[in-house]
Amino acid sequence: MSPTLRKTLIALGIVLLLLAAFVGYVWYGKPSDRPIAATMGTDVTLVEADSETIPSVSLADPVGWAVDRMPTPAKGLAISRFAGGLDHPRTMLTLPNGDVLVALTNSPPRKSGGGITEWVMGLLLGKVGAGGPSPDKIVLLRDADGDGKAEQRFVFRTADMASPSGMAFGRDKAGRNTLYIANHNAVLAFAFTPGATRLESKPVKLMDLPAGGNHWMRNLLLSADGTRLLVAVGSASNIAENGLAVETGRAAIWEISLETGRRRQYAAGMRNPNGMAWNPSTGELWATVQERDMLGPDLVPDYLTNVPVGAQYGWPWMYWKDQYDERVEHNMPMYMGEYVRKPEYALGAHTGVLGLAFSGGGNRMGPAFANGAFIARHGSWNRKPAVGYDVIFVPFDARGNPENISKPVLTGFLVPGKHETHGRPTWLAWDKAGALLVSDDTAGIIWRVIAPDAGPSSAPAAVVSNGLPPKKALTGDPTGQWKGTITNDYITDPSEQ
Repeated sequence: MSPTLRKTLIALGIVLLLLAAFVGYVWYGKPSDRPIAATMGTDVTLVEADSETIPSVSLADPVGWAVDRMPTPAKGLAISRFAGGLDHPRTMLTLPNGDVLVALTNSPPRKSGGGITEWVMGLLLGKVGAGGPSPDKIVLLRDADGDGKAEQRFVFRTADMASPSGMAFGRDKAGRNTLYIANHNAVLAFAFTPGATRLESKPVKLMDLPAGGNHWMRNLLLSADGTRLLVAVGSASNIAENGLAVETGRAAIWEISLETGRRRQYAAGMRNPNGMAWNPSTGELWATVQERDMLGPDLVPDYLTNVPVGAQYGWPWMYWKDQYDERVEHNMPMYMGEYVRKPEYALGAHTGVLGLAFSGGGNRMGPAFANGAFIARHGSWNRKPAVGYDVIFVPFDARGNPENISKPVLTGFLVPGKHETHGRPTWLAWDKAGALLVSDDTAGIIWRVIAPDAGPSSAPAAVVSNGLPPKKALTGDPTGQWKGTITNDYITDPSEQ
């Protein structure tokens, strides 16, 4: 063997060893020795940040469900297939007549910035079947005979659909039935009357949205009186690593006045807000939010929180109210640390929280799930061991606040002893009989969960607070608690005499 060939082979061997080490690090990363429950609840202790240059990967391979296999429901609940054979079903909306709209959707074409994180993300999307083109379709499922299975399926809308996700139904300012659909780049309004199986009307654009990005879903929620439409818009990146300009209008919840057309930013600093719902006992807006990555396997917990108007949750500079992300290179707004809010409930680091549905009146999930929030956790892509891949329930107390516990609702998605998953729970909705519908995007299934022996639930009692009466006039002596003397020329303080 010639010296030149020997050197070439040695160099090639070193390159292969380095490549193997790199791949091993990426795929096995930094495993956690803490249970996921340690990053859940109303009062969690955050670990020290452990910044990663290269994201570790721990995404379970989707293997689907055999015909005779299903997720495992909690005690007292039963599960069945509401619909199957769907192409990447994500969000759902139940119409007043009981028809269920399902968005078959995926990310719009991604523009890679060329970084390691985005390269790894591209590999992962293909791994779970999310790297292909978006179906860009909404289908209508109908359970006409009320047996808990959608025996009818219709293509509801394909025109004008571009990675659709958010859907809401109500009446516009003229009293007309209106269906609202959020594409990744705009919010559209359509005239529509439930009962029809196709959406034929022309859309009216209500608002342009920042397009695409790493977090492309744009979810919708109508106010109780139907006059305001909320729009959740996720960030384009992990921590604004591509600059703040591309994050304009993102990591926020927007509000559209359906009476005037005016828009305002309702809340900000939320890296990837997803599910939104009104707390039935307080009327507050609540949302699920996916937090930042690459600070180690136990940071930062995804969360569930109430969202007062004007709220700021810190992204990208801060998290969990008072924790600073030292990786962010952009200047933080002045005094921001004084008003960042702490989330109400930690849902586990890297669990991938998505769908949210409150337990309100009329559902049939039984007394154990009478007051609280159901949450779909889509599953981690960068934590070992894998977490999420389930539906949980967070009980609320009589004051409308989450308690420091959670209950499993659907488990069994992960294959025991293997790095595989049958599916990934994504979105939640109530069907006309009060059963909980759960979309499983990688398996193409809508699951139906119900307590067979339970009657329709009562709505949680409303929380009524009597505030202090407004003070309409100042009364009393302004100098009554001060012993000094006020004259026209100066103030005399007895302590100085």
